[in-house]
Amino acid sequence: MLVAAIIERVHRALEEYGKDCSMEEVVGLCPDLTWNQVYLAIDYLNKTGIVRVVLDPNRTYSIHVYPAFGGSPQAGSQQDSMQRVAS
Repeated sequence: MLVAAIIERVHRALEEYGKDCSMEEVVGLCPDLTWNQVYLAIDYLNKTGIVRVVLDPNRTYSIHVYPAFGGSPQAGSQQDSMQRVAS
């Protein structure tokens, strides 16, 4: 599976879930991907401003996905970023 397809798969799963979730929950949302693939996709999505990763007081990481339109200041450049990953 191409890296861009993995990132899109994780992003789509997070948008469909529609609320904050832990890394373990994200792995459960994408049973066709390995933990490493999910982690790398979350890392990319966090660095590009599409999701936000927060360390909770109980020392677990929570993932918050921004809405597809208008959520993050960088959300508009998502397609450009995805195309750069695919090349």
